[in-house]
Amino acid sequence: MKNVIVDYKKLTPEMVALLVEKYPAGYGDEDIITFKNHKNETIEAVEVLTEDTKYLVKISKRLSAQMDAFDLDDYDEKSMDDPDALPEMDAQGKKV
Repeated sequence: MKNVIVDYKKLTPEMVALLVEKYPAGYGDEDIITFKNHKNETIEAVEVLTEDTKYLVKISKRLSAQMDAFDLDDYDEKSMDDPDALPEMDAQGKKV
């Protein structure tokens, strides 16, 4: 199994759907994984597993907003792997 660290900006609708499925009420302190990256910066992330990959998704206000605003019905099968299919969020977590 490979490990991948990903920022919310690079999430696909499919990955957001997995996050929403795993954390339907949002994630809590007990779900957060804290570690140091190669630059010795502290990173906080939540984990999502697929068949062959463990994703550590960096936490931000925008990630929470993206999860809250996500509706699977807004995406077709072609757009599920496209990070550009997700709406952009502003600093307050509102769709742009």
